[in-house]
Amino acid sequence: MQESDFSRLSNLTEGDYQAFLYDCDGTLADNMPAHAATYVAVAKQYQVEMDPAIIDELAGWPIANVVEELNLRYNASMDPEEFRSRKAQLFADEYISKVLPIPYVVEHLKANAGRVRIAVVSGGDRIAVQRTLEIIGVSEFVEILVCAGETPKGKPFADPFLKAAELLGVDPGKCLVFEDGIPGVKAAEAAGMHWVRIDQFKFG
Repeated sequence: MQESDFSRLSNLTEGDYQAFLYDCDGTLADNMPAHAATYVAVAKQYQVEMDPAIIDELAGWPIANVVEELNLRYNASMDPEEFRSRKAQLFADEYISKVLPIPYVVEHLKANAGRVRIAVVSGGDRIAVQRTLEIIGVSEFVEILVCAGETPKGKPFADPFLKAAELLGVDPGKCLVFEDGIPGVKAAEAAGMHWVRIDQFKFG
């Protein structure tokens, strides 16, 4: 019998951990294509024709930092805060109600709630992340939420994960991070935490 994705993920997460820290977009929620589409649509409002693949490359970065990177790559002058506001509105109007869970990750979170502390650490806006967690049915299990702009630096720096550990009252070395992109993995490593790439079933 083929091992289920839930079992594969569970086997990677055995150990003496006190907290599980999950990314949201692309990890708990199957919404990265929607986020990429909103980036492309808003960039067009500034006459910038961007490659949506950049969003996968920068997965987990706060929106403001993504816009700064886009400005560098496309020699543009998009205002990060204005862009963030437009993107949030477009995502809320056209995409968020259609967000689906990534079933085996959501199942894993629910199965471990109460056994370990649970946090979500995201580069997205708090309002959008909170709504996403409600739609995929996990908001009641999440104790701590750390989102874009709530730490001095975002992913790939350690700050968001260290803040989550501090708010949970758990030593960073006892936290396990669940991610779907390189920036998130780098942030976990910088925070002294082990990590799992949920899309590759890799542990580090």
